[in-house]
Formats: sequence, structure tokens, C-alpha cells
Amino acid sequence: MSAPKPVVLCILDGWGLSEVPEGNAPLLAKTPNFDRIMQAGPSAQLITHGPDVGLPRGQMGNSEVGHTNIGAGRVVAMDLGQIDLAIEEGSFAENARLRAFIAKLQETGGTAHLMGVVSDGGVHGHLSHMIAAARALDAAGVPVVIHAVTDGRDVAPSSALGYSAALEEALPEGVRIVTVTGRYFALDRDNRWDRVGKASAAILRGEGGSAPNARAAVQSAYD
Repeated sequence: MSAPKPVVLCILDGWGLSEVPEGNAPLLAKTPNFDRIMQAGPSAQLITHGPDVGLPRGQMGNSEVGHTNIGAGRVVAMDLGQIDLAIEEGSFAENARLRAFIAKLQETGGTAHLMGVVSDGGVHGHLSHMIAAARALDAAGVPVVIHAVTDGRDVAPSSALGYSAALEEALPEGVRIVTVTGRYFALDRDNRWDRVGKASAAILRGEGGSAPNARAAVQSAYD
């Protein structure tokens, strides 16, 4: 009996196939081993965004999405699409956990603090989800404040001004944006506590610069 041959699942994160040379590192680089593997064995090109990987149409993929679908061997409906569908169908505001949260705040007279990424990058959050949550809470008579985390990584680096404006314009009149923090600080995941500390100081103690609104805060940071 022949010895078993090993099988390797190797994921090249960020390695895409495109004939457009501009900014295309895999195409421009010398990759003899990869070329040999592609020529010697069977291969197929896969779509890694939108409905083919369980995301809404037009939504780009990311590491988590790719790994989940590859590991499952099938299309997996991702949270982003399921939340989008709930908002579209009108069932988002009736979510059991959200209703329990609302009931608790109505009982105690507390304020809902919403924190999340305000962009349409869709990797760690989505602008539309923040807006939907704020509207649901406000409609239930719960005071709402927002701690906005700007993106600049899963979307264009200097796009926070537009997203801040979109958020402000979509929020109910009584909902306030009380802090604006970049994800560089608020979402650091490499134990850089000096960065996280600045975000938490702003959110918990109101420490930091002040501005009349979110757009002004972002513009001040850009300046």
C-alpha cells in the first residue's frame, strides 16, 4: 500500500487574479513556484465578494468571509447580509435582544450608548446598522448617544468627513453624536494600550478636544 500523500490548504490572503497591471503585485512579481503549481494542477477562479460568499450584492469580501466560506465548503450567509435583510424587512427593531435592551432602559430611565464603525466598509461594522439601531431606540422613547468610530482602512483613508455627514443627516433629531474616534485608537488589537486609553478616556470621561458637531471634529483632525 502506498504511503498517504499530504494535502495542504494554503490561503494566500489578499492574492487576487486580475489582468490589470496597475497596483497588481501578484501579476507584476516573479512567482515561478506559484506559476508552476497553477500550470501543473487543476485550478478554478472564484468570486470572493457579494452573494457568492454570503454578502449583499456589491459588498467586498474580507479575511473572515473568505476563511468561513472556504472552511465550510459552501456559501455561508454572513452577519452583514442578515442584518441588512432584517432592516429591509422591518424586523430589525423587533429583535428579541434589542427589545429586552429597550425594556431595561425604559425601566431604569437610562441612556443607550451606541458605539461602532461609521462607514460602509462592512468589515467591523456598517453605517446603516448604526442608523437603524439609533432609529429603533429613539422610536421607543429611549435617549440615544453615539460614539462614532471612523474607518479609513476598509474605505478610503480620508473619507470620514462624508460618512460623518451622512450619519448626522440620517439620525433622528434627538440623537447626538458625543464622541468621534479613529479606529487607529478605538479598535487597536495589538495591545497598544496607549491608543486604546485615549479612546476610552474620550468615551468614558469626555477627555479630548471639543467640536460643535461630528463633521467639525473630523475636519479639525484632518487639518
